[in-house]
Amino acid sequence: MNGVIAAGSPVRGCLFVALTLGLGFPVSTTSQERQKEVLVLYAVRRDAQMAVVGDRELPQSLQAGLAEGVDYYSEFLDVARLSQNAYEAAIREFLELKYHEHRFDALIAIGDVALQFLAKHRDTLFGNIPVVFFSTQPAPVRIPNSTGVVAELNLVGTLDLITRLQPDIRALFVVSGTAGSATDQAARMQFAPFEWRVPTTYLTGLSSADLESRLATLPARSAVYYLVVDRDTDNQNLHPLQYLDHLVALTNAPVYSWVDSAMDHGIVGGSLKDQARQARIIGELAIRVLRGEPADSIPLIRPDLNVPQVDWRQLQRWSISEARLPPGTVVAFREPSIWDRYGVYIVGALSLIVAETALIAALFVHRRQRHHAEAQVQTGEEALRASYERIRDLGGRLLRAQDSERARLARELHDDISQQLALLEIDLEQLGSSPDHSALTGEALDRARSIARSVHDLSHRLHPAKLRLIGLVAALKGLQREVSQAGIPVTFTHDDVPAALPPELTLCLFRVAQEALQNALKHSGADNVAVHLGATSDHVTLSITDNGTGFDVRTSAARGLGLLSMKERVEAAGGLVELSSSGETGTRVAVSVPIVPNLHSSPGPAGLS
Repeated sequence: MNGVIAAGSPVRGCLFVALTLGLGFPVSTTSQERQKEVLVLYAVRRDAQMAVVGDRELPQSLQAGLAEGVDYYSEFLDVARLSQNAYEAAIREFLELKYHEHRFDALIAIGDVALQFLAKHRDTLFGNIPVVFFSTQPAPVRIPNSTGVVAELNLVGTLDLITRLQPDIRALFVVSGTAGSATDQAARMQFAPFEWRVPTTYLTGLSSADLESRLATLPARSAVYYLVVDRDTDNQNLHPLQYLDHLVALTNAPVYSWVDSAMDHGIVGGSLKDQARQARIIGELAIRVLRGEPADSIPLIRPDLNVPQVDWRQLQRWSISEARLPPGTVVAFREPSIWDRYGVYIVGALSLIVAETALIAALFVHRRQRHHAEAQVQTGEEALRASYERIRDLGGRLLRAQDSERARLARELHDDISQQLALLEIDLEQLGSSPDHSALTGEALDRARSIARSVHDLSHRLHPAKLRLIGLVAALKGLQREVSQAGIPVTFTHDDVPAALPPELTLCLFRVAQEALQNALKHSGADNVAVHLGATSDHVTLSITDNGTGFDVRTSAARGLGLLSMKERVEAAGGLVELSSSGETGTRVAVSVPIVPNLHSSPGPAGLS
């Protein structure tokens, strides 16, 4: 309970104390003496929304700001009857009789009529106690010992919103129950400057039947501005919001208003006065007075209470685009979309789908990589198998070539050197038994020289010892002379060749040149061979080109033992061999070998042709 009494209740302080004690709350006489008492006087009926909101918000604001608690009372004036002297006298006597034992700490007047009533009767009814008032007049009459909140009626804000939401509007119909009321007069004054743009018709002083008939048959591109209807022409009281519900249901045009209590009653919206905020501001000002601050010293507060608001449901009903809303407009009663309702589930499902998609993609990538790896393994196995077959074939051919070479060496030793040695032996025997030594001596000498040359040639073919002594250039020049003497002219050129090359590199290039020249001599049918030796900072190049008949590099002839031995030698030295051949251009062997020796290189087979 906390000391708050229901609105309009004539409950005495002793009853409150008794109830508090009966409920078991500790209450002291001191705290009761310090408890504030406040009377709120409304210039509206008890069921008016201003009173409903005020009696809800004001006690909460006062209670929150006053530690000692507050006794809250509220009374209501019938504005339509207040102009009658008998009614005014009756209400004054009623208040005097009801509250003559109360000593209020502050009076709150909600509305200009309530303020005017207190200006006439405060001193006689309650004494000169402070007054906090709410007025819609730009310059309200400020009675002594008072302060207040001034918030003029701003009806043009809703008119501006109407023109934004309905830019093609051609007619505005303003609904007001009684002509000449404060709200009706404010609307006529504020709308007058805009009637050239929006023709305005005021539906005031009509019977309910006439008003409803007009609203049901409005022309196209119209709008309705509902001010307030609380009494019809038969002086029957109407509840403004309930009547608004009725009108909205039958009208054929969008309806707007100026106060937030009309929201959720079928209006599209408007620049609506926030009545709850109005009550809280009045309560905050009253707290300052109740805490002892002189009311006259507090300046009037002039807050802007209007907030642009629309009802989302009515926007949909009248097909009004949200894109036309001015910035900062509050959109109320928006029905949650599928995303609003199930956004978390959608995000979860999408996350799951993305995760599954990523997993499937990863599996596909893994499968592709596995297939690629399997293909590489298969290719590697095929290459290894081909290499194995090649090595096995090469090994067999090397064995056959070794046997053939041994046989050739045996033939040369038997047919040449052995025969010459046998003849030398006979010559020496004859030399020992013949008296004439001169002729046999010459023949023996020639025979010995021939044997020496044969042995020298055989040794040279097996391993050119002079290569280490005279260098690669000189050795190739010697090879040039040998082949030229054998029947094919050979031209040899060289440039920038270092004087000293690694022995393995020198032997490799010499054997390649030797093999290529032997092939040209035996198979090409060429009448000219060009040899060029060159070098850069890190490579040595060798090319042997003939103008012979050439051959098909794709046939088995291109895989002969001599060509294979050249390739093996160069690759062992870390180099490359390029072979090209045709009937028009002849055959060209190009070799490029790095100068830095390959640590794993070996001289390879020697003397093979």
